Amino acid sequence: MTEQNSGEHRENENIVKNKELNIWEALTPVLALVAMLAYNVYVYGDDALSGSNQFILLLGGAVAAVVGVFNKVSYKQMMAEVAENLKSTSGALLILLMVGALAGSWLISGIIPAMIYYGLQILNPTIFLAACVVICAIISVATGSSWTTSATVGIALIGIGDALGISLGMTAGAVLSGAYFGDKLSPLSDTTNLAPAMAGGELFEHIKYMLYTTVPTISVTLIFFIILGFTAETTGSADIDSILTSIDSSFNISPWLFLVPIIVVVLIIKKTPPLAALLIGSLLGALFALIFQPEVVAGITGAKELTIKSGYKGIMNAITVETSVPTDNETLKDLFSAKGMAGMLGTIWLIVCAMVFGGIMDGIGALDRITKSLLDMAKTTFGLFASTVGSCLALNITASDQYLAIVVPGKMFSKAYADKNLAPENLSRTLEDSGTVTSVLVPWNTCGAYHSGVLGVGTAEYALFAMFNWLSPIVTLIFAAFHIKIKQLVTK
Repeated sequence: MTEQNSGEHRENENIVKNKELNIWEALTPVLALVAMLAYNVYVYGDDALSGSNQFILLLGGAVAAVVGVFNKVSYKQMMAEVAENLKSTSGALLILLMVGALAGSWLISGIIPAMIYYGLQILNPTIFLAACVVICAIISVATGSSWTTSATVGIALIGIGDALGISLGMTAGAVLSGAYFGDKLSPLSDTTNLAPAMAGGELFEHIKYMLYTTVPTISVTLIFFIILGFTAETTGSADIDSILTSIDSSFNISPWLFLVPIIVVVLIIKKTPPLAALLIGSLLGALFALIFQPEVVAGITGAKELTIKSGYKGIMNAITVETSVPTDNETLKDLFSAKGMAGMLGTIWLIVCAMVFGGIMDGIGALDRITKSLLDMAKTTFGLFASTVGSCLALNITASDQYLAIVVPGKMFSKAYADKNLAPENLSRTLEDSGTVTSVLVPWNTCGAYHSGVLGVGTAEYALFAMFNWLSPIVTLIFAAFHIKIKQLVTK
């Protein structure tokens, strides 16, 4: 996903080994976590991510710590791995805060309402979902970041889909399918660079080889969303005129507002660090709010006119806390509100707790043991591919980190692929097909938590519709089973 990115690769990730730990001991915390999460979701339903799941992750970490103590792992070593995990996500946490700030400033500046205003006139319900896939794919290829795509056009597309009466889960699934397609193939993406580095391959050979599985997968995904667009029931298309009128009456809509998102996308393409680009986007949004929407800025503070004090307070409120722009249109009430940086704290809490669990699992040597057990099962070429896929999925669930889901299997399996005379592109492609794209399907993974928080849609709501993400590992296994495009090592 490249995404979050503190800008640092994790090629040198230390994988803790523990010879005394057996596979059942390594799996005990995982099984306990899954069981506790399942019951917690049964009790709390959609509210599970409000805090109870976070505590369950800590309980899972406690179970892992008990297993570690019985296997002579010191508390100090476990906490050192937790600290390392938390350090690796510092960039992601800061970006989350900045995304909250950007969403708030882009609301009161009229940028998001303008995107919805013009988008409603261009995108009708029939082509909307397929268009989401294509638009997000283009932006993600250009930026190399699924996270930036979600935080910019993704938020606007969710708003347009909601106004059209399209299920939020469908829209989020289409957004993420396109975003991860682009992220996966972009040479600017961290994960696209990381996978061949781990497998011992070359970047552009890796991208070329990924096309064999990625093109069929995105083609099936597009067909799926085209059919869905023709068959899905919508409720908002008949009310578009009143929505446009309400937006127009609440904001000064102008094409000039698109300058800000264009500048942000250009900054990302020019390899500006995402955190800096989002900060600039937030500040430009605040400036445009003062220029284009002075009444809105003053109104959210209760002031009758814009002054230095009311302008400052209005901008700061939009950036930091929940803010709503008044409207008489019920459809637009949710679209005219943003939670600012404070709205991201729940997601940050989830990521921190997930990193505690993943860090302790690594500290006691459980990640190494689980991956090696999967490797031992790989007796055939298909078994090797299947073990790689299984390892990536297991690490996305247990380590809660997409980078670990690429780094650990990449290190563990590279020699096994070479021993079977398989080119490194086979491994790097499989790492991306199963490690990169499935991370967003796990609620407590950094990717799942981020996209769910930014788009305001639960992972359970969009998981089924994020077709590209769950179909990718299936396609790579089909290719392995039928020996399609399985590249052999060239002996010199």
